[in-house]
Parts: sequence; structure tokens; C-alpha cells
Amino acid sequence: MASNRIGRINEEIQRELAALLRTVKDPRVHGLVSITHVDTTPDLRYAKVFVSVLQKDRSRDVLKGLKSAGGFLRREIGRTLQLRYTPELVFEL
Repeated sequence: MASNRIGRINEEIQRELAALLRTVKDPRVHGLVSITHVDTTPDLRYAKVFVSVLQKDRSRDVLKGLKSAGGFLRREIGRTLQLRYTPELVFEL
């Protein structure tokens, strides 16, 4: 039962992050960047976000940009989703 809830939360976080990527003002994040998968821990403290970048040579810059915008993204997710804890976002390729 709990894993079904975690799955729904993962999908909601993925959907919200995909929409929020367009609003990030960091120039390193622009281009074809997509969120492929989200894994949230059972206690909802951490969410591992898997990112795909079309231009492979820019992938490290995109990760640095996403990490610097992580606080903004976390705040916006917390505002949208009604969870007790807003998970800390960890970005990976």
C-alpha cells in the first residue's frame, strides 16, 4: 500500500519538475533537458531525480545548474504538493 503512494508521489514530483524546468533562469539549464525518473525514499526526505540531456557535452553544466536551482525547485514543489516533508532533490544523469 505504501509503495503505491510513493509511486504516485514520484509521478507528481516528476510532472512538477518537468513544468518547473521552463521557469529556471539559470542559463546552464536551458536546452533539451528532461526528467526521466524520480525515486523517493520511503520517509520522503530525499528524492533522486534522473535527468536526460540531449547535448552530452553540456551534461555536467546542466547538473551544476540544477543543483544551484535545487532550493527554488524544492520550494515550488513544496508549495504545489501537500506533503508533510518536501524531499531534498538529488540530481543524477
